[in-house]
Amino acid sequence: MKVLVIIPAYNEQDNISRVVDNLIENYPQFDYVVVNDGSRDDTARICRERGYNLIDLPVNLGLAGGFQAGLKYAHLKGYDAAIQFDADGQHLPQFIQPMIDEMQSKGVDIVIGSRFVTEKKPVSLRMFGSHLIAFAMKLTTGKKLTDPTSGMRLFNKKMIKEFAMDANYTPEPDTISYLMKNGATVSEIQVQMAERIAGESYLNPVNAMKYMTKMGISIILIQWFRKRRG
Repeated sequence: MKVLVIIPAYNEQDNISRVVDNLIENYPQFDYVVVNDGSRDDTARICRERGYNLIDLPVNLGLAGGFQAGLKYAHLKGYDAAIQFDADGQHLPQFIQPMIDEMQSKGVDIVIGSRFVTEKKPVSLRMFGSHLIAFAMKLTTGKKLTDPTSGMRLFNKKMIKEFAMDANYTPEPDTISYLMKNGATVSEIQVQMAERIAGESYLNPVNAMKYMTKMGISIILIQWFRKRRG
């Protein structure tokens, strides 16, 4: 498969070279593109100086807009699959090929790299929110995901086109739930994720709870009023 690794990056000057250089040096079989999402730090400068494949957005669109820009690129370039890959180093590239293998062997539309297929979720406020989102998804789709908030997701060619063409699609659990409810097939495989080495995550405890609440409401209520193209 012709696979594109999409790396949305916002203010990741301390992480981006480590993440991209690892892909270039150790996983050259995968193409990649960094989507600089209007960073206010030196992320874009570092990418240009190091000659990275770069989409440099002039303003900050947020994760949804940045990832969709990457998927539009994947669609235009004819990729068979594209994977969402964090710029902070938490996603580990050694799990990309197993996710591809899962997609090919199961013939599914989306493969999620889950931390909890074979491992138990730790007890925390954030994991409680994850349980709530998983419950909402099971309630509306009849299917259970062990790690619905994982950002490490592989999309096949059909999903690439859908995301590229519909501005309402976001790389979030509510869109995954919506697609599942409308027939998209999803599989999970066990992965490990690293801790962020530098910089700060947007999802502090307060934002995490706001995010979980927003996703739960969207999955249970709002997704019923969306219409899928085609």
